[in-house]
Amino acid sequence: MTRSPAAPGGTLVLDSEGLAKAVLRDRTVTTWLALARTDDLRVITSAATLVEVVHPRINRPALEWTLSRIVVEPVTEAIARHAATLLAGAGLHGHKYAIDAMLSATALAAPGPATILTSDPEDLTTLCGERATVIKI
Repeated sequence: MTRSPAAPGGTLVLDSEGLAKAVLRDRTVTTWLALARTDDLRVITSAATLVEVVHPRINRPALEWTLSRIVVEPVTEAIARHAATLLAGAGLHGHKYAIDAMLSATALAAPGPATILTSDPEDLTTLCGERATVIKI
C-alpha cells in the first residue's frame, strides 16, 4: 500500500463498508487504521452508519471492540441540516442518499483534512466535492 494521501492531524472517516471491514479485520482497512494512528488522525464514523452496519450476523463483540477504538459522532440538528443542504446542492433527495449525506456532513464538520473510506465513492464525491478525499475500499 502506498502512503496515505491523508494529511497529519486530519480525520479518517469510515462509512458502513469501512466500518464493516474494520470489524472483519480486513487487511486494507486495518492498514488504513494503523496509518491513521501513526499520522495522528482522528478515526470517526456517523451514528447513522451504525444503522447500516448492524445486522443479525455481525460479530457483536468485534463490532463493540472496533467502536471502542473510534469516535461515533452524533447526528445533531446541525449535521442533519448540513446533510440536507449537501443533498440539495447535489440535486439528490430521499432515503437512498440520506445516510451518505449524514456521513458526508459529519466528515466535513470534522477537523480537516477529511479522508473517507467507502465502497461508494461516486455518491460521497458528489456530496463532498473537493472538500474531502474519498478513497474506494
